[in-house]
Amino acid sequence: MFSNLEDLDFADDLAEISGNKTHLQEKKTDQLNKFAKQTGFNINTKKTKVMTINAPVEPVVLNGELLGEVEDFTYLGSILSKDNGAGKDIKARLNKARATFAQLQTIWKSNSYSLRTKVQLYNSNVKSVLLYGSEYWRVIDSDMRKVEAFHNSCLRKINRIFWPNKISNKNLHQKCKSKNISTEIKQRRIRWLGHVMRMPQNRIPKVALHWTPSGKRKRGRPRTTWRRTVTSELEEMGYSWGQAQYSVYCQGQS
Repeated sequence: MFSNLEDLDFADDLAEISGNKTHLQEKKTDQLNKFAKQTGFNINTKKTKVMTINAPVEPVVLNGELLGEVEDFTYLGSILSKDNGAGKDIKARLNKARATFAQLQTIWKSNSYSLRTKVQLYNSNVKSVLLYGSEYWRVIDSDMRKVEAFHNSCLRKINRIFWPNKISNKNLHQKCKSKNISTEIKQRRIRWLGHVMRMPQNRIPKVALHWTPSGKRKRGRPRTTWRRTVTSELEEMGYSWGQAQYSVYCQGQS
Protein backbone atom coordinates (compact mmCIF):
# COMPACT_ATOMS: atom_id res chain seq x y z
CA MET A 1 0.00 0.00 0.00
CA PHE A 2 1.30 3.46 -0.88
CA SER A 3 1.88 5.63 2.19
CA ASN A 4 2.12 8.99 0.40
CA LEU A 5 0.31 10.95 -2.24
CA GLU A 6 2.66 12.18 -4.96
CA ASP A 7 0.46 13.49 -7.75
CA LEU A 8 -3.15 13.73 -8.88
CA ASP A 9 -3.38 13.39 -12.65
CA PHE A 10 -6.40 13.46 -14.94
CA ALA A 11 -5.93 14.06 -18.67
CA ASP A 12 -3.98 17.34 -18.97
CA ASP A 13 -4.73 18.45 -15.38
CA LEU A 14 -1.70 17.63 -13.23
CA ALA A 15 -1.46 18.38 -9.50
CA GLU A 16 1.98 17.59 -8.06
CA ILE A 17 2.26 17.15 -4.28
CA SER A 18 5.48 17.55 -2.28
CA GLY A 19 6.44 17.82 1.35
CA ASN A 20 9.09 20.51 0.83
CA LYS A 21 10.26 23.06 -1.72
CA THR A 22 13.42 21.17 -2.77
CA HIS A 23 11.45 18.04 -3.60
CA LEU A 24 8.86 20.07 -5.48
CA GLN A 25 11.52 21.86 -7.53
CA GLU A 26 13.91 19.04 -8.32
CA LYS A 27 11.87 15.84 -8.21
CA LYS A 28 8.60 17.24 -9.50
CA THR A 29 8.87 20.43 -11.55
CA ASP A 30 12.26 19.87 -13.19
CA GLN A 31 11.68 16.19 -13.97
CA LEU A 32 8.17 16.81 -15.27
CA ASN A 33 9.46 19.58 -17.50
CA LYS A 34 12.26 17.30 -18.77
CA PHE A 35 9.97 14.40 -19.61
CA ALA A 36 7.38 16.74 -21.17
CA LYS A 37 9.97 18.15 -23.58
CA GLN A 38 11.09 14.65 -24.52
CA THR A 39 7.57 13.89 -25.70
CA GLY A 40 7.14 17.21 -27.52
CA PHE A 41 5.08 19.04 -24.87
CA ASN A 42 5.76 22.40 -23.24
CA ILE A 43 4.44 23.36 -19.80
CA ASN A 44 2.63 26.69 -19.80
CA THR A 45 4.23 28.72 -17.01
CA LYS A 46 1.32 31.18 -16.90
CA LYS A 47 -1.14 28.38 -16.19
CA THR A 48 1.12 26.60 -13.67
CA LYS A 49 0.71 27.79 -10.09
CA VAL A 50 2.03 26.90 -6.64
CA MET A 51 -0.06 26.65 -3.47
CA THR A 52 1.71 26.37 -0.11
CA ILE A 53 0.00 24.97 2.98
CA ASN A 54 1.39 25.50 6.51
CA ALA A 55 4.86 26.32 5.15
CA PRO A 56 6.84 29.46 4.24
CA VAL A 57 6.48 30.65 0.65
CA GLU A 58 9.55 29.75 -1.42
CA PRO A 59 9.92 30.42 -5.15
CA VAL A 60 9.59 27.57 -7.66
CA VAL A 61 11.20 28.11 -11.07
CA LEU A 62 10.13 26.69 -14.43
CA ASN A 63 12.12 27.48 -17.58
CA GLY A 64 13.77 30.39 -15.80
CA GLU A 65 10.46 31.94 -14.72
CA LEU A 66 9.02 32.13 -11.24
CA LEU A 67 5.72 30.30 -10.85
CA GLY A 68 2.90 32.34 -9.31
CA GLU A 69 1.71 31.70 -5.77
CA VAL A 70 -2.05 31.29 -5.32
CA GLU A 71 -4.47 30.90 -2.42
CA ASP A 72 -6.62 28.38 -4.31
CA PHE A 73 -6.94 26.64 -7.67
CA THR A 74 -9.57 24.74 -9.63
CA TYR A 75 -9.06 21.02 -10.17
CA LEU A 76 -11.65 18.88 -11.98
CA GLY A 77 -14.36 21.47 -11.42
CA SER A 78 -13.76 21.92 -7.68
CA ILE A 79 -11.90 24.76 -5.98
CA LEU A 80 -9.12 23.62 -3.63
CA SER A 81 -8.01 26.17 -1.01
CA LYS A 82 -4.88 26.40 1.10
CA ASP A 83 -6.98 26.62 4.28
CA ASN A 84 -8.44 23.18 3.44
CA GLY A 85 -11.90 24.70 3.47
CA ALA A 86 -14.76 24.30 1.01
CA GLY A 87 -16.10 27.84 1.37
CA LYS A 88 -14.89 29.08 -2.02
CA ASP A 89 -16.03 25.91 -3.76
CA ILE A 90 -19.47 26.17 -2.14
CA LYS A 91 -19.72 29.84 -3.16
CA ALA A 92 -18.93 28.88 -6.76
CA ARG A 93 -21.50 26.07 -6.64
CA LEU A 94 -24.14 28.49 -5.33
CA ASN A 95 -23.45 30.98 -8.13
CA LYS A 96 -23.70 28.28 -10.79
CA ALA A 97 -26.88 26.88 -9.26
CA ARG A 98 -28.46 30.38 -9.10
CA ALA A 99 -27.67 30.92 -12.77
CA THR A 100 -29.18 27.55 -13.69
CA PHE A 101 -32.31 28.23 -11.62
CA ALA A 102 -32.73 31.65 -13.28
CA GLN A 103 -32.52 30.10 -16.76
CA LEU A 104 -35.56 27.96 -15.93
CA GLN A 105 -37.78 30.81 -14.69
CA THR A 106 -40.34 30.23 -17.45
CA ILE A 107 -40.85 26.68 -16.18
CA TRP A 108 -41.20 27.71 -12.53
CA LYS A 109 -43.82 30.33 -13.50
CA SER A 110 -45.70 28.12 -15.92
CA ASN A 111 -49.06 26.52 -15.12
CA SER A 112 -48.45 23.79 -17.69
CA TYR A 113 -46.22 21.74 -15.39
CA SER A 114 -47.22 19.95 -12.21
CA LEU A 115 -45.36 20.52 -8.93
CA ARG A 116 -43.95 17.01 -9.20
CA THR A 117 -42.47 17.73 -12.63
CA LYS A 118 -41.02 21.05 -11.49
CA VAL A 119 -39.36 19.44 -8.47
CA GLN A 120 -37.92 16.69 -10.67
CA LEU A 121 -36.51 19.32 -13.03
CA TYR A 122 -35.11 21.23 -10.06
CA ASN A 123 -33.42 18.09 -8.68
CA SER A 124 -31.89 17.09 -12.00
CA ASN A 125 -30.86 20.52 -13.29
CA VAL A 126 -30.29 22.77 -10.28
CA LYS A 127 -29.62 20.63 -7.23
CA SER A 128 -27.22 18.42 -9.17
CA VAL A 129 -25.17 21.54 -9.99
CA LEU A 130 -25.36 22.75 -6.39
CA LEU A 131 -24.21 19.47 -4.83
CA TYR A 132 -21.51 18.53 -7.32
CA GLY A 133 -18.59 17.22 -5.27
CA SER A 134 -20.41 17.75 -1.96
CA GLU A 135 -19.41 14.23 -0.84
CA TYR A 136 -15.97 15.53 0.13
CA TRP A 137 -16.80 19.06 1.27
CA ARG A 138 -15.37 20.15 4.60
CA VAL A 139 -18.57 21.87 5.62
CA ILE A 140 -18.86 24.32 8.50
CA ASP A 141 -22.15 25.63 9.90
CA SER A 142 -22.02 29.00 8.11
CA ASP A 143 -21.51 27.30 4.72
CA MET A 144 -24.30 24.82 5.39
CA ARG A 145 -26.73 27.60 6.29
CA LYS A 146 -26.05 29.31 2.94
CA VAL A 147 -26.70 26.11 1.00
CA GLU A 148 -29.84 25.35 3.02
CA ALA A 149 -31.15 28.89 2.52
CA PHE A 150 -30.71 28.68 -1.24
CA HIS A 151 -32.36 25.25 -1.45
CA ASN A 152 -35.38 26.35 0.61
CA SER A 153 -35.67 29.60 -1.34
CA CYS A 154 -35.80 27.69 -4.63
CA LEU A 155 -38.51 25.35 -3.35
CA ARG A 156 -40.58 28.32 -2.14
CA LYS A 157 -40.32 30.02 -5.55
CA ILE A 158 -41.32 26.78 -7.29
CA ASN A 159 -44.35 26.58 -5.00
CA ARG A 160 -45.01 30.31 -5.44
CA ILE A 161 -44.89 30.97 -1.73
CA PHE A 162 -43.90 34.59 -1.25
CA TRP A 163 -44.14 37.01 1.68
CA PRO A 164 -46.41 37.51 3.57
CA ASN A 165 -47.41 33.87 2.99
CA LYS A 166 -45.44 31.51 5.20
CA ILE A 167 -44.65 27.82 5.41
CA SER A 168 -42.22 25.95 7.67
CA ASN A 169 -39.24 24.25 6.10
CA LYS A 170 -40.52 20.89 7.36
CA ASN A 171 -43.88 21.33 5.64
CA LEU A 172 -42.15 22.67 2.54
CA HIS A 173 -39.99 19.55 2.25
CA GLN A 174 -42.99 17.31 2.83
CA LYS A 175 -44.95 19.08 0.12
CA CYS A 176 -42.07 18.73 -2.36
CA LYS A 177 -41.09 15.27 -1.10
CA SER A 178 -37.63 16.64 -0.58
CA LYS A 179 -34.95 16.44 2.12
CA ASN A 180 -32.99 19.17 3.79
CA ILE A 181 -29.57 19.65 2.24
CA SER A 182 -27.57 18.72 5.35
CA THR A 183 -29.22 15.29 5.43
CA GLU A 184 -28.61 14.73 1.74
CA ILE A 185 -24.95 15.73 1.97
CA LYS A 186 -24.52 13.43 4.97
CA GLN A 187 -25.99 10.52 3.01
CA ARG A 188 -23.70 11.29 0.08
CA ARG A 189 -20.67 11.32 2.39
CA ILE A 190 -21.51 7.93 3.86
CA ARG A 191 -22.23 6.50 0.39
CA TRP A 192 -18.90 7.87 -0.86
CA LEU A 193 -17.13 6.36 2.17
CA GLY A 194 -18.54 2.94 1.28
CA HIS A 195 -17.39 3.39 -2.31
CA VAL A 196 -13.86 4.24 -1.17
CA MET A 197 -13.75 1.33 1.28
CA ARG A 198 -14.41 -1.11 -1.55
CA MET A 199 -11.52 0.25 -3.61
CA PRO A 200 -8.15 -1.56 -3.85
CA GLN A 201 -5.57 -0.43 -1.31
CA ASN A 202 -3.44 1.42 -3.88
CA ARG A 203 -6.23 3.65 -5.23
CA ILE A 204 -5.67 7.36 -4.58
CA PRO A 205 -8.95 7.98 -2.64
CA LYS A 206 -8.17 4.99 -0.40
CA VAL A 207 -4.65 6.29 0.26
CA ALA A 208 -5.94 9.82 0.91
CA LEU A 209 -8.46 8.52 3.44
CA HIS A 210 -5.67 7.41 5.79
CA TRP A 211 -2.84 9.68 4.65
CA THR A 212 -1.41 12.33 6.97
CA PRO A 213 0.61 14.96 5.05
CA SER A 214 3.99 16.07 6.31
CA GLY A 215 4.38 19.29 8.25
CA LYS A 216 2.91 20.75 11.42
CA ARG A 217 -0.45 22.39 11.82
CA LYS A 218 -0.89 25.78 13.43
CA ARG A 219 -1.49 26.11 17.16
CA GLY A 220 -5.03 26.17 18.48
CA ARG A 221 -8.08 23.99 18.17
CA PRO A 222 -7.89 21.52 15.25
CA ARG A 223 -9.98 22.53 12.28
CA THR A 224 -12.97 20.53 11.20
CA THR A 225 -11.86 18.07 8.54
CA TRP A 226 -13.74 15.68 6.28
CA ARG A 227 -12.49 12.71 8.28
CA ARG A 228 -13.45 14.27 11.62
CA THR A 229 -16.89 15.05 10.22
CA VAL A 230 -17.39 11.46 9.06
CA THR A 231 -16.09 10.11 12.38
CA SER A 232 -18.64 12.23 14.26
CA GLU A 233 -21.47 11.07 11.99
CA LEU A 234 -20.46 7.42 12.38
CA GLU A 235 -20.46 7.82 16.17
CA GLU A 236 -24.00 9.22 15.97
CA MET A 237 -24.95 6.04 14.09
CA GLY A 238 -23.30 3.88 16.77
CA TYR A 239 -20.25 2.85 14.71
CA SER A 240 -16.57 3.12 15.46
CA TRP A 241 -14.25 3.72 12.51
CA GLY A 242 -13.12 0.09 12.54
CA GLN A 243 -16.69 -1.22 12.71
CA ALA A 244 -17.71 1.04 9.84
CA GLN A 245 -14.85 -0.24 7.66
CA TYR A 246 -15.77 -3.86 8.36
CA SER A 247 -19.50 -3.25 7.87
CA VAL A 248 -19.00 -1.39 4.59
CA TYR A 249 -16.57 -4.06 3.36
CA CYS A 250 -19.01 -6.86 4.11
CA GLN A 251 -21.83 -5.01 2.36
CA GLY A 252 -19.61 -4.64 -0.69
CA GLN A 253 -18.79 -8.37 -0.71
CA SER A 254 -22.38 -9.58 -0.22
